[in-house]
Amino acid sequence: QALRISSLDWDANNNYGWFLCQHKRYAEGIQHFMTAVKNPLYKTPDKSYVNAGMCARESGDEAAATQYFLRALTTQPSQPQALFQLADMAFRRGESAAAKQYLDRLSRTGSALNAEALWLALRVERRLGDREAEASFGLQLRRNFPNSRETQALLNRQYE
Repeated sequence: QALRISSLDWDANNNYGWFLCQHKRYAEGIQHFMTAVKNPLYKTPDKSYVNAGMCARESGDEAAATQYFLRALTTQPSQPQALFQLADMAFRRGESAAAKQYLDRLSRTGSALNAEALWLALRVERRLGDREAEASFGLQLRRNFPNSRETQALLNRQYE
């Protein structure tokens, strides 16, 4: 309904794009995110780029996802979700040093690391062989998120 009233409305395009992605209509969803970012009055295009990246990643297109996350960082260099997603993708490709760089940037944004980010940071440090940093992230994870699935994986030594 909102898009019928104003087809260029960035919020409506962003929200509808997310709806489409959740219903596995990835290409259509990404089209709506890109319509949103084309509006010069849109104040937070980084959010639509991140959503497009999440949608592309969910569809299995990691190359496109990477490009959308990098675009998000171009518009907002401290975009936490883009930094996390890029770190996670780098880690999954076996590029631990790159993952660490993205996580370091994420920690400098001032955003508190959630359980998922702490778990990723712990596993990155484990792969890199920094046992002290690994232990530090493990302590933070157990202290701040004792009931999380990430803490349970740590306690069960299920790192992969």
